Amino acid sequence: MSRVGKKPIALPSGVSLSIDNGNIVTVKGPKGSLSQTVDPDISVAVEEGNIQVSRPTDQKRHKALHGLYRALMNNMVVGVSTGYKTEMEIVGVGYKATVANNVLELQLGYSHNVFVAVPSEIKVTAVTEKGQNPKVILEGIDKQLIGDVAAKIRSLRKVEPYKGKGIRFVGEIIRRKAGKSSSKK
Repeated sequence: MSRVGKKPIALPSGVSLSIDNGNIVTVKGPKGSLSQTVDPDISVAVEEGNIQVSRPTDQKRHKALHGLYRALMNNMVVGVSTGYKTEMEIVGVGYKATVANNVLELQLGYSHNVFVAVPSEIKVTAVTEKGQNPKVILEGIDKQLIGDVAAKIRSLRKVEPYKGKGIRFVGEIIRRKAGKSSSKK
């Protein structure tokens, strides 16, 4: 069996799971609700406060879907119970971030400001503390959506390896290059 797929998912208190039309799974919790369409071959059941995902055969396709849908359901349960948070820091002289009406305005060294419209499901905040790099914090219940938005923001100014300027995740380690070395003879 799939190592990921065979693990049961514990349902925390206050979180409920419902299955509609045999293949639409909806998870509701204190932070909101999320839905996911599941392949008809994969079966989902709630047993003794745990979600169990199973597959009909050991075909390669069924094995792949088994682990996939178990991971997606686990992400949904964690999202509606505790939520997800991603922090990004902006490194560079003059680089700034501000938020107004869920629109992120970034000054990234270009001749113009960059505006990013963040979906309403995600709460975005920009924090600027004296002596530290500006931070952009994304919070929400959908892990996939937060990852997509974070990747889009990061692609606006990727971290370059010589000075380390750009947008990075907090705690991310960037491999630095030495650059040009002058030879004196």
